[in-house]
Amino acid sequence: MERSADWLNEALGDLEHARSDVEGGFYNWACFSAQQSAEKAVRAVFQKMGAEAWGHSVADLFQELSESHVIPSELMDAALEIDKAYIPTRYPNAHPSGSPRDRYTKPEAERCIKHAENIIEFCESLLPKT
Repeated sequence: MERSADWLNEALGDLEHARSDVEGGFYNWACFSAQQSAEKAVRAVFQKMGAEAWGHSVADLFQELSESHVIPSELMDAALEIDKAYIPTRYPNAHPSGSPRDRYTKPEAERCIKHAENIIEFCESLLPKT
């Protein structure tokens, strides 16, 4: 069953969650939610193509997607940056000291959200309107 709309819906929900996390001061979770949002948007494209999407790296997924679509360099750069929020935002042992909660800032979270917004917009442009 083709479920690209479901993946995109989850991407949009994760983006909304990221924005809510910023309002609550949970900047590490905002970064992670933004990464999840971008990942799910790219997965929606793979789903629509009838292809498998492996892994959690947005940049790696974009690299694979570049075999059939042109990925703008600024989006690849955004993907590389947002991927850095996948693990260290959640696990204290990913940092030399302190918890992730204390290591992320509002500007960083807002930047991750902006990257996710741009990636979602690009992915939506690859999905036919129904």
